[in-house]
Amino acid sequence: MRATLMYKAHDVRIGNVPDAAIRQPTDALIRITRACICGSDLWPYNGGPNVEGQQMGHESIGVVEDVGSEVRTIRRGQVVVMPFAFSDGSCMFCDEGLQTACVHGGFFGNGGDIGGAQAEALRVPLADGTLYPLPVGEDDALMPSLLTLSDVMGTGHHAAVTARVAPGHKVVVVGDGAVGLCGVIAAKRLGAEQIIVMGRHEARIALARRFGATDVVSERGEEGIERVRALTGGFGVHSVLECVGTEQAIETSMGVVRAGGAVGRVGVPHYDSVPGAKPMFYRNVVVAGGPAPVRGYIDDLLPDVMEGRIEPGLVFDRTVGLDEVPDGYRAMNAREALKVMIRP
Repeated sequence: MRATLMYKAHDVRIGNVPDAAIRQPTDALIRITRACICGSDLWPYNGGPNVEGQQMGHESIGVVEDVGSEVRTIRRGQVVVMPFAFSDGSCMFCDEGLQTACVHGGFFGNGGDIGGAQAEALRVPLADGTLYPLPVGEDDALMPSLLTLSDVMGTGHHAAVTARVAPGHKVVVVGDGAVGLCGVIAAKRLGAEQIIVMGRHEARIALARRFGATDVVSERGEEGIERVRALTGGFGVHSVLECVGTEQAIETSMGVVRAGGAVGRVGVPHYDSVPGAKPMFYRNVVVAGGPAPVRGYIDDLLPDVMEGRIEPGLVFDRTVGLDEVPDGYRAMNAREALKVMIRP
């Protein structure tokens, strides 16, 4: 079968790999009908993959083609969304809604023997705990928004939850990528009164406003921090959604959060430590977040997608076939595309 392989920085190819197949009795085999390129895929695209020839992709929707002998709830023919992490659904962490810490779990598309979703098919371990059946056909018009439940919408929601967004709150979203924009949706959905998005790309800012952003700050660094404080009476915000992962992003987050506030980190951190430990202590600031347990959020988010109350699928601004995936990486890296959908 054909899959997306990353050999080194800026070297993405479509190549042949062994056909995905059932290996364990708890596996399912899915035919990929939708996948996408994630902003986090650009870290290895620029810095190099974990292994040469790494199979890429961790977000998908597919049709179940086969199941192992011990799979009980997932059936052949179902249309399913596949979260970016696999989980058994029964360990103590899964029971607590933290599937990304599952004691038997792991992540797709990170260079291990679990393949990637930017492919024609994929073996899904622990199918009953991982896959989520969808009440639609494989070509439903809601596919773009449903696909975001595999990662970016759930991750934006996780940022809002860990930042303790609540009705009436003032919120800053750091980053105008797909996760940041979904964070705007999440903050609005949870009742935030003021939502300040920090970004500078015109089309993305327009989408942020459509999703519910009330203010835009395009300045960065200290200038950006001062601008946010000016918009919030000098105190900063209750909740910060850090959706980038750079050192500047976390420094900005710590600079705009108010006393007693919270920062929800969902950008993969590319820094060694959170700055300002002593001020954070004396100001009673909470820093939380991590890989989003998106499997646990689907029950909550799916009805809003199905009933059209939220449209996170609008983050997709380009659709490509499998052969065009390498150019999709180039386009996202060059900021020519916000988020690329793949139709194998």
